[in-house]
Amino acid sequence: MILHRPSSEASSELQSFRIRSFMMNESRVMEFILIGFSEFPELQIPLFVFFFLTYLVTLTGNVLLMTIIRLHRHLHVPMYFFLSMLSFSETCYTLAVIPKMLVNLITGEKAISFTGCAVQMFFFIGFGGTNCMLLTAMGYDRCVAICKPLHYKVLMSDRVCSHLVAFAAVTGFTLSLIVTYFIFTLPFCGGKEINHFFCDMAPVIQVACTENNGIETVIFVFCIVVVFGSFLLILLSYLLIFNTILKIPSTEGKSKAFSTCASHLTVVFVHFGCASIIYLRPKSTYSLQEDTLISVTYTVVTPLLNPMVYSLRNKDVHLAFRKGLQFSIHLIVHSSSPLFLSFPMRTLRETVSNALLKSR
Repeated sequence: MILHRPSSEASSELQSFRIRSFMMNESRVMEFILIGFSEFPELQIPLFVFFFLTYLVTLTGNVLLMTIIRLHRHLHVPMYFFLSMLSFSETCYTLAVIPKMLVNLITGEKAISFTGCAVQMFFFIGFGGTNCMLLTAMGYDRCVAICKPLHYKVLMSDRVCSHLVAFAAVTGFTLSLIVTYFIFTLPFCGGKEINHFFCDMAPVIQVACTENNGIETVIFVFCIVVVFGSFLLILLSYLLIFNTILKIPSTEGKSKAFSTCASHLTVVFVHFGCASIIYLRPKSTYSLQEDTLISVTYTVVTPLLNPMVYSLRNKDVHLAFRKGLQFSIHLIVHSSSPLFLSFPMRTLRETVSNALLKSR
């Protein structure tokens, strides 16, 4: 007993020393290196130009779509309310990734701080999860509009729509907080290179020192709940929709009912298709080149697809855009005339207000 006590104390001190050394080693990782496009040094400038122009069009399209919906009263219905929320979420979603990627491409500086990486992941997952939930709410809205048209105003009141959007945001960011916390409490004691152009879940976990820590199970559950769960609810909504459409006697009625869902279905298949390939697949199939290409699709192309699809295929948005454009041209043409410039400010405001009311 007398000889065992010092040995036990020495063992305890050695263990404490190892823990302190490990923590010191872990704390050295203050930043990561994003090497997503490093394999294409000759394409850095062309990639920057392409992504910058795409991002500019995406921002313009989403902001324009939100503005059109906000200014025209006939678009103040649940479908367009959800669409404006989706455009806002998509805009914030791209802000979490693309500006940093553009800076990395043009400056060649691939570093991102430990905190910056965690913040980027939190907002990326949060807005990504919110997008999935909003697409589910839009599917539910179409289901109620087609299957329960007489009860539509009651089932999709302003209060219900606001609650659905709030639920989508709270659920997305709560799950994002949980996943981000679990990932960034892992020990990062060795390499700092992340095989991606932003801080996504799987590439960051690969940098961690430990394996088989259960975090992949947490992420898989998150993906099942958000991605697969949302898609199943949308699928259920469209099964009910198609069942109702098939009962419509006229071909014209069927075509009209289906046309209200075509834009939403297009965005759903692209959004969930890319997300499923990335997040619902075996770890052994991970490939930097393939994942980078797919990630470009859902971080750059998909946010651009949303305003384009809904603008090109939607007659209401077409009409509102044409009226807004005609009013803008009319205002610009007449703004330089002496008569226009001589208007009192109050009269000018009334003229603009009346023109806007007519355009609605």
